Amino acid sequence: MNNKRALIAVAATLGVLALPWLSSVAQQDDDEPPPMGFFITSVGIGDGGNLGGLAGADAHCQSLAAAVGAGNRSWAAYLSTQGAGGVDARDRIGAGPWANVNGLIMATSVESLHYDNSNLNWEFTLDENGNQFASRIDGDPDFSEHDALTGSQIDGTAMPSGQDQTCSNWTSNGEGSARVGHADRYSFTTPGSPWNSSHGTPGCTQENLVAVGGAGLLYCFATD
Repeated sequence: MNNKRALIAVAATLGVLALPWLSSVAQQDDDEPPPMGFFITSVGIGDGGNLGGLAGADAHCQSLAAAVGAGNRSWAAYLSTQGAGGVDARDRIGAGPWANVNGLIMATSVESLHYDNSNLNWEFTLDENGNQFASRIDGDPDFSEHDALTGSQIDGTAMPSGQDQTCSNWTSNGEGSARVGHADRYSFTTPGSPWNSSHGTPGCTQENLVAVGGAGLLYCFATD
């Protein structure tokens, strides 16, 4: 009988001692970073401004996300189209918030994303593998490649009809132009050039994109 009482007492004591540990584990679960909901693509499609339309661009985002284990989410490229039936990039990307691969919230909403309350800059705009898109030369970042295709105005809406700024709605690898943003935001004045609407390209070939600092990279957002 005494042995039983002793065992019960020991078990009770161990249970009490375990409570803080269990509480700590629960707290760790609560503190898990949010899943990736944003990245800049590590590679472009490679055919200039011909992305296969919005569907082809979205598929590129989905494929890259799936390759790093995030294919369970629905992904869309941040791109606008022009003309009849034009689409605004800001309407394609869900409501947010969106975190990068490290769990850092890049923006809490569509509004904060577009009105300089976001973390989109060279330090935090990571690709799907967690890499900064700029290479390094002698330890310093090389920003000779910093363009991302968007076809958008600074508020995330489509460019006006008339002058092509979307490479024929992302189907041209020849004539036309693409509006791009500067993913590093290091150029121009504080707080930096716009991440989504900095300048147009001189054409839609892959060579045209490279000539002004691009490689056909895209911003990808989880819409769910």
